[in-house]
Amino acid sequence: MDESDITALLDSFGRFGVDLGLERIEVLLGALGHPQRRVPIVHVAGSNGKGSVCAYLSSVLGAAGYRVGRYTSPHLVSWRERICINEQLIEAADLRRVLDRVIAAIDPAQPSPTQFEVFTAAAWLYFAESEVDVAVIEVGLGGRLDATNVVEAPLVSVITSLSREHWQRLGPTLADIAREKAGILKPGRPAVVGPLPPEAESVVKARLVELACPVVWPHPAQPVGDNQARYATAQDGLTYPLPFPGEHQLVNSALAVEALLELRRQGWKIPNAAIVQGMGAARWPGRLQWVSWQDDAGQAHPLLIDGAHNPAAAQVLRRYVDTWLIQAESSSSAQTQNSEPGVAWLIGMLTTKDHREVFEALLRPGDSLYLVPVPEHLSATPDDLAAVAQSVCCDLSHCGTYADLHQGLTALASDPASLKVFCGSLYLIGHFFATESQAE
Repeated sequence: MDESDITALLDSFGRFGVDLGLERIEVLLGALGHPQRRVPIVHVAGSNGKGSVCAYLSSVLGAAGYRVGRYTSPHLVSWRERICINEQLIEAADLRRVLDRVIAAIDPAQPSPTQFEVFTAAAWLYFAESEVDVAVIEVGLGGRLDATNVVEAPLVSVITSLSREHWQRLGPTLADIAREKAGILKPGRPAVVGPLPPEAESVVKARLVELACPVVWPHPAQPVGDNQARYATAQDGLTYPLPFPGEHQLVNSALAVEALLELRRQGWKIPNAAIVQGMGAARWPGRLQWVSWQDDAGQAHPLLIDGAHNPAAAQVLRRYVDTWLIQAESSSSAQTQNSEPGVAWLIGMLTTKDHREVFEALLRPGDSLYLVPVPEHLSATPDDLAAVAQSVCCDLSHCGTYADLHQGLTALASDPASLKVFCGSLYLIGHFFATESQAE
């Protein structure tokens, strides 16, 4: 089964775009025998941090001996990445089989489900037929009307963070967005919630009270050494490895651990050893990841890549970059003879993103900027991005536009900056993985 066949099949539903609502997915799942009712789930929503929390949860539950489904989006290279069991991607033949069953169940007399709804139904069907013990399910967009929000009693609901994103569909204010994210909360079901802006926190708290949801608001874990963190549980402290860089993982890992402790309180057997093993084994590519890009002459260039695509994620990335620069200044081995202080950015963004706020978070005087389009998506033009960037930071050492990613990478490689960062869109990161690089 060729990946292009699956893509072509799903593209036939792409014309229906994003249309939030539960009516179509509920009808479709009913025609399939309600497979979602046979899958216990941990449901994860939020503006940032969803993916790494899902990675932690699924890895630990697998280390504890459970058969664990994981459903995330978007993918980087292959649709198969979205549906995993115990970290193994669904086989292409299995994906085509469940997709064919889903499509056959669509009533042509009813409004067509969207592409995301078709794929989500396929995930539910695959997990049910595979008899997973539990599935970790990431919300696609929002929460209340997202196609994943069709389970009446999740084992635990997690809200990682809230920031202004997808405001075109979720509402213009943080309070509006919080109402949509809090839509995954269910009556009497436990919740684990990360630190939220005050405007969003008040909305989520009101919903928790209304639904009588037991809730834990974990404190961030504390760093205790190189790539190690300690989370203070009610009984004792739990020390575990942190495979993902960035101080925000102190929050994300604490959310995951607290969700696991809630499952333990419900009778799931998750020993501390499984938490330590699973946290260390978790993988989530494309987020604060070092890769090596090889130019046309065969020379390798280190790059830091990150799918930072909204202002909050950009702020996290900039904090990591600033920490790296401080450490590099104190380590002569981190600098090459030809390098200079500063950051060279390679960025492409979709039209729907907050370009100005992202640039405000990332750019500093003396930085250089290389702008490229995001292929096969609704991309902001490099010229438009350049105009915004220069209005935000007029003291850039360089601001250039390039016709495609390869040209941008080639230009970036010659920049003398000590740190080269590639970010702005997970779709662009996926294109990079598919065409340009091998991870280190």
